[in-house]
Amino acid sequence: MATIATEPQLRSFEIVKSEDIEAPLEIVFETLLEQMGPLNETGDNSPMPMVLEAWPGGRWYRDLGNNTGHFWGHVQVIKPPALIEINGPMFMSYPAVSHLQYRLTKEAGGTRLTLRHRAFGEIVPEHAEGVQHGWVHQLRLVRKLVEQRLK
Repeated sequence: MATIATEPQLRSFEIVKSEDIEAPLEIVFETLLEQMGPLNETGDNSPMPMVLEAWPGGRWYRDLGNNTGHFWGHVQVIKPPALIEINGPMFMSYPAVSHLQYRLTKEAGGTRLTLRHRAFGEIVPEHAEGVQHGWVHQLRLVRKLVEQRLK
């Protein structure tokens, strides 16, 4: 059986999204870490708990039990309550690398949570398009969890 080698289709993307949340920086940051970890969910609101080791070099991964799962990245930078950066493949199980940054800034009346996701590699078009909606969902989930926390 012969296989035909083709040149890979290299792609890149950069997504920048923000969400204004009426809560102090510290509460938003704590809630963000919870949302990235056990409270994570998919875009259709299905639970997808993750493990986030919130220290430099810590892993961010999905633990499926019995030594199975999916590695998403390593914590590159963490500066509570203003910044966390993750470097790794994220959800892409093919030759690609990502840099994800969550930056929190104090604003009048609360906190601005800004997400920046940059990636390059053999990215399939569906992921490059779908990730736009997925990150909006994640930011809104953080806001929703903060609102529940403050009640």
